[in-house]
Amino acid sequence: MTVLSPTRQQAVAPEPEPRHRRPSPAPYLLLVPTIAILLLALGYPLAWQFWTSAQKFGLAQQFGRPPQFVGMANYVQLFTDPQTWAVVGRSIAFCLVNAAITVVLGVLIALLMNAVGTLPRLTLQVAMLLAWAMPVIASMTVWIWLFDWHRGVINWLLTAAGLDFTNHNWLEQPLSFYFVATVIVVWMSVPFVAFSVYAGLTQISEEVMEAAALDGASPRQRFFAIVLPMIRPVLMIVALLQVIWDLRVFAQIKMLQDAGAPTASTDLLGTYIYRLGVGASDFGMASALSIFVLVLTVALSFFYVLHLMKEDA
Repeated sequence: MTVLSPTRQQAVAPEPEPRHRRPSPAPYLLLVPTIAILLLALGYPLAWQFWTSAQKFGLAQQFGRPPQFVGMANYVQLFTDPQTWAVVGRSIAFCLVNAAITVVLGVLIALLMNAVGTLPRLTLQVAMLLAWAMPVIASMTVWIWLFDWHRGVINWLLTAAGLDFTNHNWLEQPLSFYFVATVIVVWMSVPFVAFSVYAGLTQISEEVMEAAALDGASPRQRFFAIVLPMIRPVLMIVALLQVIWDLRVFAQIKMLQDAGAPTASTDLLGTYIYRLGVGASDFGMASALSIFVLVLTVALSFFYVLHLMKEDA
């Protein structure tokens, strides 16, 4: 073993510190066309919507009469109306309840797919894929027929089970109306959550789960201590998407209303905007409410996005 003298050690030059490479601007330049298209596709409609919300824009303006600038008058009129706040409250409650039910059921079905064998899992996946891929109009037609108060299968099954549901109109009362709407919206949304969570479950190492089982951890402890933390990013994303989608639900509510439900007590934000704009030809008020829905969506998703950014940091 060779030992360097102090003089020799001083003569050895220190290793140069690694030089930090400057990031290449090429990735950012490649993003410029995409960002420009998004700004053009989303920015112009949003600016037009905001400008329309500050005008008196009705049926006459559709035939060429110049709109009248009213500033914030549409917003003041809109939010001094108790009907608006009733619709906002119903929409938020419907959104949060449906998102929570959808995520819980999606997680349970994903755990079931992860636990069963190949054939049951494929059968379940095909069934959910068919439900997810079915067009909204076609599926709503089937659901309205199932809950029909004259010839509906649901009333027939409940009556056959000993309950008196003969000629029961599910869409007549707001509570039963929202129950039917929740069943339909959750049925359409659960496959997306189940597939997303199942994809996350497949990334969990079997060795980790087996080691936890050998250490005496119960299935409940393994789920909350291992599975749930590892799929939390997926859960956060699907929960955020469900909140956004369920807040803006329109087609299901509109078709149920057209099937005989009262609109005044069953309107959500989407159908209320439609009724203000297309129904009453008050596009200024409809635009003002649309801007409010955008702000509300950002507010409801702010904490989700903030948490995701903290995890990525």
